[in-house]
Amino acid sequence: MEPSSGLAQRRAGGGGLELGAGSAGGSPALSGGQARRRKQPPRPADFKLQVIIIGSRGVGKTSLMERFTDDTFCEACKSTVGVDFKIKTVELRGKKIRLQIWDTAGQERFNSITSAYYRSAKGIILVYDITKKETFDDLPKWMKMIDKYASEDAELLLVGNKLDCEVDREISRQQGEKFAQQITGMRFCEASAKDNFNVDEIFLKLVDDILKKMPLDVIRNELSNSILSLQPEPEIPPELPPPRPHVRCC
Repeated sequence: MEPSSGLAQRRAGGGGLELGAGSAGGSPALSGGQARRRKQPPRPADFKLQVIIIGSRGVGKTSLMERFTDDTFCEACKSTVGVDFKIKTVELRGKKIRLQIWDTAGQERFNSITSAYYRSAKGIILVYDITKKETFDDLPKWMKMIDKYASEDAELLLVGNKLDCEVDREISRQQGEKFAQQITGMRFCEASAKDNFNVDEIFLKLVDDILKKMPLDVIRNELSNSILSLQPEPEIPPELPPPRPHVRCC
């Protein structure tokens, strides 16, 4: 009976086993190399940037977004109704950037909704389908939307999508380059969401251009001091901004 009594005393803490300071539930603390390493919380993002994807219906805006954020491709995507978005965090120039990517509907009936997202966008990706001339012919219409609602500081990137359908091409690369050259500061790229060609490059180059235009004092600041990082992620569109007085092109 004495051994049982001694065990009872140790369980009761009557002069037996000592517990480590970090132990819980009576488990002995591990020491040295056996000690558990606490997981460090992930480093918060240095910046939050909003990017919107615009263009006519069926050009592959959703496919580009999903390929970049989830590395997936849907052969028969449903048309976007209104606005959708996804989040992806990337690291560039030594900074951790949380990208909020807005995928907008291409139908004109949604323009009053989607235009409300232009003002807060730091980058705008304008997409057309290289196999459908009408989507290229619509580009001036989309530029009018940009000139009317977007910030003058927004970075612009023109993308000719569906490069995997080269045999059905209706718009040459030279036509896309010529259109982009008419717009101050607009870059041009052809891509394929299906083949995952140039998709990452599209978004990362756009983010790099945005970072290069930021004032040095903003780049050097930490999260707590960053103007961009303090912008909340909107769940509803902001108030529709007034038209801009100056246009980017004729």
